[in-house]
Order: sequence, then structure tokens, then C-alpha cells
Amino acid sequence: MKELIIFLALILGVIPDLFSTNGNDVIGARSLSLGGFSTTLSDVWSVNNNQAGLGFVDQISGAISYESRFLLKETAYKSGAFALPTKLGAFGLSVTSFGYSAYNETKAGLSYGQKLNDKIALGVQLNYTNVKIGQEYGQKSALTGAIGLIANLSKEIALGVHVYNPTRTKFVDYNNERLPTIMKLGLDYKFSEKVFLAVETEKDIDFGAIARVGIEYNPIDILYLRGGISTNPTLSSFGFGLKLKDFKLDLSTSFHQTLGITPGISIIYTAGK
Repeated sequence: MKELIIFLALILGVIPDLFSTNGNDVIGARSLSLGGFSTTLSDVWSVNNNQAGLGFVDQISGAISYESRFLLKETAYKSGAFALPTKLGAFGLSVTSFGYSAYNETKAGLSYGQKLNDKIALGVQLNYTNVKIGQEYGQKSALTGAIGLIANLSKEIALGVHVYNPTRTKFVDYNNERLPTIMKLGLDYKFSEKVFLAVETEKDIDFGAIARVGIEYNPIDILYLRGGISTNPTLSSFGFGLKLKDFKLDLSTSFHQTLGITPGISIIYTAGK
């Protein structure tokens, strides 16, 4: 049954959004519960999702995340992140791992974000990607990068832009296969200090565009409620977050009508100032 589900994911073409495929999947259960929205968010997960967000990070942070994609250990997605703000800007590290013994992808990234002023921040990242396919095919590695921008256009509206692999890095010579180039544009609108609505579009230059919509509600200081949808393929998601002193716990669940549910969990630790 597990092999059948994985095969269905392949033939249905849902891999670009549900599997890593050498791409730049968002990490952190907060983004996952918002339908995958990430371009304007600023936290430790910005080291991978949009490095410009590091420019607004002012505390040392570390985080871990785990997704059980379709409740299969073979498609588990694990990630970790660390952010270190300094007077020269914020530096970050991220590590992700997807798959199992027969197919495994790992990615490590070194990031930097700089706030240009109170409203605008820029960020960049250098990534090392490695893919291993069993013992017969061996493994392949490549270096690529990412660049991002976040602009707070007003107290209510923020704009985010992110481009992964702008250089179109070649991965293997056969069939001129390259790592995907993925462009994102997102906006969030803050109705109040407790509610914001986020919209985002993503375009892999080799696949159709993806649209995302997410909403977050903070009814009390320690609790966050979230929901979202995305297209191509159609996914619905929801989750919640708890803020407990120096820790944040986020839980998410997304649903694909053919392949089932994907629960996720992430924990963030933020050192006091």
C-alpha cells in the first residue's frame, strides 16, 4: 500500500508541491497551516522560507520541525533552523531531510538578512543540495542560492518576494536537468493586531502557478488559530500555535483529496534579550 501511494503521488504530478524534489519547500508548521504561505513572515524559519525575514529577527532562535507526509515514514520531511542576529545583520542556518534509504534528499543552507530601514529588509542564501537514490544510482550534489525581500508598505500591508535558484543551476547532465527555479510573491493584510489575511502566488518556471490563501487569528496572548488553502494540487490546511514563555509550539494538518492527510509539528526556542 505504501508503494502504491508513493506511485500515485508520482503519476498525479503532485510532487512539485508535496515532495521536496530538490526544491525549496517551506518549513515550520505555522506556514504549513496557512496553506504554505511564507513570503512576509519573519521568524527563525525565514532562514529557509524568505531570508529577508531575518532582517527583522532580533533574538537568537532555534527550531525543529517534522512532517509525516500522508502518514508515511518514507515521505517524512524533517528540518531544523538557527538564527543569530548581530549588529551587522542576522545570520542563519537551515538543514532539511526528505525520504528514506531508497531515495533521500538533504539540503543545508547558510543565510543572511539585513534590515535596510524600519520598513525594508533583504536576504540571501547559499544552499548545498544532495540527492541519493539507492545503491545503484548513487548520489549527486549541487550548490545554488536564493534571494528575498520584505517591505512593510504600511502598518497594515506587507509585501514579500522570494526567488529560489535564480541562476538555474544544472543538477545532472542527462536531459539538461536543473534544480527548479521558484518565484514567490506574497501580501499580508493586518485587520488588527489579532487577525491577518495572507495571499501568495508561486511559480516554478517548469510547472503551473500555485495560489495560496491563509488567515491567522490570535484570540488570546498564548493562542493562535490558523487556516489556509492552496491550488495545484488543491490542499486545505489548518492548525494552531501556543506561545509558552521562551517556546512556541505549532501544529498543522493539511489534506489532499487523493493522498490523505499530512500532520506537522514544530518547536521554536527564542533566547531572552
